[in-house]
Amino acid sequence: MGVMNKEAFYEQVRGRLIVSCQALPEEPLHSSYIMSRMAYAAYLGGAAGIRANTVEDITEIRKTTPLPVIGIIKRVYDDRPDVYITPTAAEVEALVKCGVEVIAMDATRRPRPAGESLDSFFQKMRVEYPDQLFMADCSNVEEGLHAAELGFDLIGTTMASYTPYTAGCSLPPFEMIERLVKESGKPVVAEGNIITPDDLRHAMDLGILTAVVGSAITRPLEITKRFVAALK
Repeated sequence: MGVMNKEAFYEQVRGRLIVSCQALPEEPLHSSYIMSRMAYAAYLGGAAGIRANTVEDITEIRKTTPLPVIGIIKRVYDDRPDVYITPTAAEVEALVKCGVEVIAMDATRRPRPAGESLDSFFQKMRVEYPDQLFMADCSNVEEGLHAAELGFDLIGTTMASYTPYTAGCSLPPFEMIERLVKESGKPVVAEGNIITPDDLRHAMDLGILTAVVGSAITRPLEITKRFVAALK
């Protein structure tokens, strides 16, 4: 289990920023060491938590910061390649063993590997790990409300615009955030496409627990592209 219980985690991150430190194998900063330094920089800058991918990165990050971690494992299975954030029990077990405070997973309506539904999968995970905090990475309001009903502890907006049926939606998804805050009955995490400090401030003012910012802080390739695009 993670080093913080639910109440302690909520108190740590409430009204504060979580920074996502991730780099996939095809990205220029792919390295557990580099992600650990990114996390350390975020910690020194005032972040309240870290979101990270893979046991290797999380293990290195633990060496440099005392911050709580939202852990994921991105793994693509051939039968359901679109559901890749903590898609099966194997990834959940690995994250539990490395002691992350929160495990996030794809909570969209799409079938998971082996054709399993979110409902069936999550119910098994909740029974097996009753004290683990779980975060639902959702793409729209309906998925967020359903995840709350299933018993997820935290409802995230992570997948907005990343599913075929939400492609082209307004970003950041402030309407989705506002409705989930009002209707889900669970703490809401604003994540995805929060690019500016003003975006963050607005999301916080809507009543979220916390927000996760990644690309705007820890992905210099994408940041550079945005600046270059302004010159065209």
